[in-house]
Amino acid sequence: MPQYCCVPNCTNYGGHKFPEDINLRQKWRVAIRRMDPRTKRLWQPGKYDVVCSSHFRDTDYKITLLGERPRLNKGAVPSIFPFALSLSSNDFLNDESPRCLRKKNREGMLATNDQHASVCTEVQSVVEVKDTPEIQNSSSIETPEEDLHGQFDQSVQCELKTFGKFSVKNFENDPKMIKYYTGFCDFEQFIFFFNCLGPCVSELSHQTTLMDPKDQLFMVLMKLRQAKEDVELALFFGISESSVSRIFNTWLNFMYYQLKELCIWPSKDIIQQFMPSDFGRKFPNTRVILDATELPINKPSDVNAQSITWSAYKHKNTLKTMIGCTPKGAVSFVSKAYGGSASDRQIIENSELLNPDLKMFEKGDSVMADRGIMVQDLFASQDVYVNTPTMLKGKSQLDPQEVIRDRRVASKRIHIERVIGLSKGFKILRHPLPQSKLHLGSRIVFVCFSLSNFRKSIVDRNA
Repeated sequence: MPQYCCVPNCTNYGGHKFPEDINLRQKWRVAIRRMDPRTKRLWQPGKYDVVCSSHFRDTDYKITLLGERPRLNKGAVPSIFPFALSLSSNDFLNDESPRCLRKKNREGMLATNDQHASVCTEVQSVVEVKDTPEIQNSSSIETPEEDLHGQFDQSVQCELKTFGKFSVKNFENDPKMIKYYTGFCDFEQFIFFFNCLGPCVSELSHQTTLMDPKDQLFMVLMKLRQAKEDVELALFFGISESSVSRIFNTWLNFMYYQLKELCIWPSKDIIQQFMPSDFGRKFPNTRVILDATELPINKPSDVNAQSITWSAYKHKNTLKTMIGCTPKGAVSFVSKAYGGSASDRQIIENSELLNPDLKMFEKGDSVMADRGIMVQDLFASQDVYVNTPTMLKGKSQLDPQEVIRDRRVASKRIHIERVIGLSKGFKILRHPLPQSKLHLGSRIVFVCFSLSNFRKSIVDRNA
């Protein structure tokens, strides 16, 4: 039975139920700081009370892939709240609270060193510190409140002073800033995309109604394009962090389904119509150019998840996806995201490209790919040829004809590399994705690459 989040002043819907373990359950109660108005003691949660994901850190979650819901690590405690941490502790202490017992014990301590050790133990039991060089080299332990304010660097304050409360209308006559924050060339193109999403934008089911839908889209694009943190966007637009998260999730899913309806896979006639002249002379039957790309993620805490997402190529934990573009440079295929250990062959084998019911290829079509993508046998049943650079296969060097052909393939295959590079102008694809967003990985990739089609082609008509 879904419920609203029980944290004071939070209006999010759904979340994590309280743990059954008595000690961990008590830590949650103390962290939430919700008081019973009758007894004036800590509030006692019921069977269906929940705490939403906005109050947990990224490190509190286990790795989840391919649409699974985020799951908390064992012993995770909510630690992100809108109320200030400087409130008087007397308001939240009672005779059954562990904090009360710790306070009494500290009052009896005389040794300063023992006091410091007790405080450090208390902080470490509630706050899970990320394993980063900045924290390891720090000589002091910051509270979550201090860490929060530390994120408001000079660049954020400068943007606020320059533009005030953010709204897309502030940049209506500033195409440079529109492109910086959204990727669109100007305000008119932004409005064009907004209108392409249809009338359903006014019926999206989230509880924030104060923001104009155009500003909501603008904020979501800012997060995708510049990888802005929720805390920054909350400050820019004058809303809560939980509202930022809710709006982002809602709009991302909405754009995913709307862009899916556009069917980015063009017919053979359209590809031939827009085929660059030189490409058409050398590789006239090319239907798609394929290449894999990876986006970094935060290192999972689960050992199995670390193995699944470890990329031997990137030497870090990643999500991997297969991207396809037309000879003219339009994104025409985006696979689901898989763990970084997945091979190119595995991704293609499980993709829509080989689904005979969809009939994405015609007999005689060809696919252009890198030599590492060994899938000739997979496409053979559809009478589709895979055009890759020549493998040496024990030879000391290639024949002159093979060298010339490989150079031609390389000169055309570079189009997909340029398309991927352009799409990664959305910085969310370059910054490590937090564990709490891994279940959205496939949709984030699809939306960002689909948005790249709303710009001019990077391939010349004579290429």
